[in-house]
Amino acid sequence: MSSDFETYEQDFGTITADVTNKIGRIPKLNGEEKTQLVLNVDKQLEEVRELLEQMDLEVREIPVQSRAMYNSRLKSYKQEMDKLEKDFKRSRIAYSDEVRNELLGEDAGSSENQRAHLLDNTERLERSSRRLEAGYQIAVETEQVGQEILSNLHSDREKIQRARERLRETDANLGKSSRILTGMLRRSNFPKVETSLMPRIYFNLIIVLDSR
Repeated sequence: MSSDFETYEQDFGTITADVTNKIGRIPKLNGEEKTQLVLNVDKQLEEVRELLEQMDLEVREIPVQSRAMYNSRLKSYKQEMDKLEKDFKRSRIAYSDEVRNELLGEDAGSSENQRAHLLDNTERLERSSRRLEAGYQIAVETEQVGQEILSNLHSDREKIQRARERLRETDANLGKSSRILTGMLRRSNFPKVETSLMPRIYFNLIIVLDSR
């Protein structure tokens, strides 16, 4: 299980190193080349998010005694991801302002308004992402509860089956006792046994059989 986590770690390191390099190049480029680089970085950051989700799932399956170490590593990777997203956001906003000024000839005041609008939209997207993550967590916890319920039901079913087996054995013993008692009475030299003594004889015979 931990080998999968380490594989994700290697992929994470490779992609984030490339993303860091590309974010630093964005301000130095122009035109179509810059546009393509921005799109490429955005796609790679999405891959990194998916890697973090996979790593989080792997940590949940790691034995408890080793989980703390992997949780610490995962936390540092998430912090690194947050920094990358902030750096990319700043470069992307600056790039958007530059393109907008070139196409529309906006003045400085209008550019600031657009920047504020972009920041607001970005914050909304981040809030939506957090809500999705919370929903995913609830789904995982619900699945765990369902597994526990199924396990309990399976255990209860086994108990019921064992109880049924004991009942069948008891019924068989009672039938055997009844047959033995009937045979004894038929072979007895005292054919006339008082009816009031029958339950007592029957009860004592069951005790003898059970003690065997």
